[in-house]
Amino acid sequence: MGKITIEQIKAKKGKGKITMLTCYDYSFAKALDATDLDIVLIGDSLANVVLGLEDVKKVSINEMLNHTKAVTGAITRSLVVADMPYASYQKNPKKCLYYAEKFIKAGADAVKIEWFESCPEVISKLVKNKIPVMGHIGLTPQTAHLLGGFKVQGKDKESAKIIMRQAETLCSLGVFAIVLECVPYQLSRYITQAIDVPTIGIGAGKFCNGQVLVLYDVIGLYKRIIPKFVRAYADFSLQTEKIAERFIKDVKSGKFPAPKETFSIKSNEWKKMFVELKQAGCKANNKL
Repeated sequence: MGKITIEQIKAKKGKGKITMLTCYDYSFAKALDATDLDIVLIGDSLANVVLGLEDVKKVSINEMLNHTKAVTGAITRSLVVADMPYASYQKNPKKCLYYAEKFIKAGADAVKIEWFESCPEVISKLVKNKIPVMGHIGLTPQTAHLLGGFKVQGKDKESAKIIMRQAETLCSLGVFAIVLECVPYQLSRYITQAIDVPTIGIGAGKFCNGQVLVLYDVIGLYKRIIPKFVRAYADFSLQTEKIAERFIKDVKSGKFPAPKETFSIKSNEWKKMFVELKQAGCKANNKL
């Protein structure tokens, strides 16, 4: 199967569900590349789940670029979208194209932009310069402090109207898809039916055209915060703890490394080497 394209994602509107997971490194990307996943997102959630930072705004542009390169080095099928970190377009909107091009050069097929005050100008500039853009409305983590914190958005008439207008604006600007985060399912259903581009939900109910989750949440590796909308399919955190304990036990008991995990020299060759090492002045207190 060939590489998934922007046009193929857009064509999925109303014709099946789009699947998207975050990824941050080569090894996990290689595993995801063996699946039918539609989109891989190098999310700025890297700040939380990999770097242990409290605020996604603190992840640097270089950190996001390095992890983008790591992921794209393994992905051969899925569409790869890179989150534009806060510093790359919100801190100085005039630099948005310069940094977006860096993410494309790092291997990303598209970038994701969260709604903020100058969002229309930024997206317009990127689209005009042939940078594919995925929009993001509802709860926008990079500016959550302006929304009253990390809570559901669009629960009243006025805020729902704002989100609806943002969705319409993003469509008019030429985004190929929109992430709806933490909005009531009734509103996400209404928006999904009203606009022409696919919606991808996270905490937005089942009526979106697709779903995205943070990989470390899905596999149960990150447990500092577990949002209501997360479904963990495994407990890698507990499994890692158990594996580490087994390793510690085997090392202390002498069971690891075993002969099959050990390199050796033929006996006659070692005898010659042993003599030569002794003659060279090595004083190790050992025997043949």
